[in-house]
Amino acid sequence: MPLVLLLLFVVVPIVEIYVIVQVGSAIGVLPTIALLIADAVIGTWLFRREGRKAWAALQLAIAEHRVPTKEVTDGALVVVGAALMLAPGFVTDAVGLLCVLPPSRAVLRRLISIWVARRLLGAGSVLPGERSRRRQGDVIEGEVLDDQPPDEL
Repeated sequence: MPLVLLLLFVVVPIVEIYVIVQVGSAIGVLPTIALLIADAVIGTWLFRREGRKAWAALQLAIAEHRVPTKEVTDGALVVVGAALMLAPGFVTDAVGLLCVLPPSRAVLRRLISIWVARRLLGAGSVLPGERSRRRQGDVIEGEVLDDQPPDEL
């Protein structure tokens, strides 16, 4: 966790300043500032548009009495992406754009669901759709039960 905080508060701002300086030296100071402002405006517009869609999908899932895992993840990604796009910098804008746009958000949502499933199930568990990593000689201890209805047990 300390490494993540170091990256967040030290490395990312240094990278952002470097990229802004490089862009500024390539296209000039005023166009760079205009581009950063345009990024923030576009980010705000995308956040409003995709945020409304995510909110509507969440409300629909709740109305249909479904567990809104996809919708909650989408909403969280849209909020994170919007925050990144509002922060000044081109690198955070690019990452924020990936979080906000639906095609890349679907990929990120899948990666997040795999990460969460592994954290919940444990590192050695096999996720649905994955092949077992067991070797041929592994023995699983168990007990065989008769097929009886639950009320007869």
